Amino acid sequence: MLERYRSKFVTPEQAAREAVRDGDWVDYGFGAAFPELMDRALAARVGEVRDVKIRGGLVIAPHIEVMERDPEQRSFHWYSWHIGDLERKLQAQGLVTFVPALLRSVPELYRRHLRVDVAFVPVSSPDESGRCSLGLCNYTWKTIIEQARTVVFEINERFPKLYGVDGSHTVHLSQADYIVEGEHAPLPTRGYKAPSDVERTIAAHVVREIPNGATLSLGVGAIPFTIASMIAESDLRDLSCHTGTISDAFLALWKAGKLTNAKKSFDAGRSTWNLAMGSQELYDWLGANPVLFHPDSLDYVHDPYRIARLENVISINGGVEVDLMGQENAESAGTRQLSGTGGQLDFLEGAFRSKGGKGFICIASTRVKKDGTLKSNIVPCIPAGSASSAPRTMTQYIATEYGVANLAGLSLRERAEAMIAIAHPDFRAELSEYAKNFK
Repeated sequence: MLERYRSKFVTPEQAAREAVRDGDWVDYGFGAAFPELMDRALAARVGEVRDVKIRGGLVIAPHIEVMERDPEQRSFHWYSWHIGDLERKLQAQGLVTFVPALLRSVPELYRRHLRVDVAFVPVSSPDESGRCSLGLCNYTWKTIIEQARTVVFEINERFPKLYGVDGSHTVHLSQADYIVEGEHAPLPTRGYKAPSDVERTIAAHVVREIPNGATLSLGVGAIPFTIASMIAESDLRDLSCHTGTISDAFLALWKAGKLTNAKKSFDAGRSTWNLAMGSQELYDWLGANPVLFHPDSLDYVHDPYRIARLENVISINGGVEVDLMGQENAESAGTRQLSGTGGQLDFLEGAFRSKGGKGFICIASTRVKKDGTLKSNIVPCIPAGSASSAPRTMTQYIATEYGVANLAGLSLRERAEAMIAIAHPDFRAELSEYAKNFK
């Protein structure tokens, strides 16, 4: 069967040379799934091609060679849906352009608004029928493949073979114009720092709000992982997973026997997710466990109306700052983009609509500035130039080390009072003075 597609197998260099033209838009994908070989081959064409625009996001690979080898951007320009750690470093050098979007809207952007010339699609080794898994990130690859002029599959021998339900997480060699293979570096991983006392206190507040049978959406970071660790040692049971990013937090819940997915109104018995990001142990677990379900697009996972069909959805994310009205900035420091909106608002709305659902923004009440002084993360209003990642109309629960504020249905004055009650004591008088403006 595979011999039928042998003519499509070429070197990365040939694929980069024949597939990419001046002025093209090239898609690299999202997250830990990165087209390492094609990136290197395309980077070798620096100075040869002009105005090649590349889309990606949340890159945790160690290198983006097209940008590192072209700091003057003679040939390549990088556009990011969500700034990751590596992209943040390149952004400081002026090498990254940010594109704001809700993740649930990305597939529709590709269908209706975006030009797609070339897709570099990372896939697993094929089975005997030519079927490949999309491995660590389904993203919205099927939509992109349908729109692209030229499709390049990059076979990564290290990818777990995750087929989803009825092949939802697979593509076929017949869909590619070119297929490349070669030796890859170990899969990029992401770990967690040990939580601070403040983070442990915030996590404890949130755990007390979680009922048995809840469906969890956990962001990545110290607080979500700490929450999972606390749940693992608690009496909570029969928890489920419907999340944008599956991480070691869910692996910890599974090891403790807490993750059963038994109470879901759909996808019962299965974890629902789009992107995997964490340890190699996580990737091995996903590859070895056939009941872990990977749906076929951001459309499925991030749709707030689908999320709302589940009961007791608990969405947990972090933030940068929240104002007295409940507006939240999760992604920028002034005009400097730190990350992206991602799926946070998708899951806040889904939890808001879910029977028994709760959407949490978890944030330390203060941070330490470079001069060693404290700055409040609860502010009178989101500063000009900063992103408003979640509007005041969609924030529900805000958790700091001083407690949890439930803002649903409160007036402006009541919201301000609830936010002041969970602010750091050193800043409450200042915030109260500003709150006098609310009528």
